[in-house]
Amino acid sequence: MIVRVATAAAGMALIFSAAPVHAGPCTERIYQTDLDVAKLLHSAASQGGTAPQSAFATMHRQPTPGSIATAEQQVGDLSGEEVQAITEDMDEARHADGADDRDGCEKALSDVDRILKR
Repeated sequence: MIVRVATAAAGMALIFSAAPVHAGPCTERIYQTDLDVAKLLHSAASQGGTAPQSAFATMHRQPTPGSIATAEQQVGDLSGEEVQAITEDMDEARHADGADDRDGCEKALSDVDRILKR
């Protein structure tokens, strides 16, 4: 009985002590753009050329969008300028979102949209 009460009290204390999460002015749009970039990388990966498997690929790690983009760039499916621009614009959008700068965030995401639409 005492264990249940202590566990319940600890759980309630944890719930009430959690700080509210701050979402910036365009957090949802950043999330959606991340999904669009992932779709682009998946499409490029499934339609593009192949390359020999690297030693890094055999180390039981999940690929990241950045590592996929680098691989696609090396095979020639995406240009280095596109990969660099998308990466920089997404970083800029996240930074602006964290600073509550809606205009800066929207501009960076518009640049990404322009690249994705080609």
